Amino acid sequence: MRKFSPALIAVVTLLLTLLPGKASAATLTEVTNFGTNPTNLRMHIYVPDTVPSRPAVLVAVHYCTGSGPAFHSGTEFARLADRYGFIVVYPSATRSGQCFDVSSPQALKRNGGSDPVGIMSMVRYTLQRYNGDAGRVYVTGSSSGAMMTNVLLGDYPDVFKAGAAFAGVPFGCFATTDGSGWNSTCAQGNLVKTPQQWGDLVRAAYPGYTGARPRMQIWHGTADSTLRYPNFTEQIKQWTNVSGLSQTPTSTDRPQSTWTRTRYGSQVEAISIQNGSHNILTAGMAQYAIDFFGLSRR
Repeated sequence: MRKFSPALIAVVTLLLTLLPGKASAATLTEVTNFGTNPTNLRMHIYVPDTVPSRPAVLVAVHYCTGSGPAFHSGTEFARLADRYGFIVVYPSATRSGQCFDVSSPQALKRNGGSDPVGIMSMVRYTLQRYNGDAGRVYVTGSSSGAMMTNVLLGDYPDVFKAGAAFAGVPFGCFATTDGSGWNSTCAQGNLVKTPQQWGDLVRAAYPGYTGARPRMQIWHGTADSTLRYPNFTEQIKQWTNVSGLSQTPTSTDRPQSTWTRTRYGSQVEAISIQNGSHNILTAGMAQYAIDFFGLSRR
């Protein structure tokens, strides 16, 4: 048997380490004709190169003035999808200002119309096209997308198992009846209700529903000047009430020096960021959302 010198072996080993790894074929792709879409939303999807036979689905919803592709490139969810093998759906709003409808009576009712119906069509398309796991559908978003996260959990509690809202407001807080998409009272943190009142708004979206409610993770910066910090507390009131929980935390900790995390059983988790601005979704936070969903466990 021929023997090779240690020097030759060392050179070959070095060359092998310098060779490029296998290139990823996964790319963001636009999907059209995905189903009922009353407000002409656009849909983009990211499917990793490797997914399990029944992959989980995450809907990632952008901020005002944004788009699905911008949210894809500006957040870590696609990279985490590569790591953990779930599919990401990125809706894009098409109305002026690229904000999602979280204020009309249609949006705040199950199958009522508007943007939530289009997003639900995206979910159904993805589950069917990629043999997705209907028991593992999640939603997250920032600003307008965080508001939509609250809305989707209220409208479709039987579809979404959990949500993570980065700088949002409670379900129904932005409600208007004059066709306006902006509610200054809510945005300024001046719409205060009891937990029961907030919970009743969610329950009214799907009357008669008695099944399990989604888990909720809430993020907010104390220095948010766009959607003021009191909306953080109002969301906690709402989702603890919906889940039948006390507003008294079952645990409190500090994952980072400026973060205070309170947990309410296993259903609701709230992270307050000291001096955090409205643009709160920064590097590393997406991992916490993925962990909360359970998507980091294959």
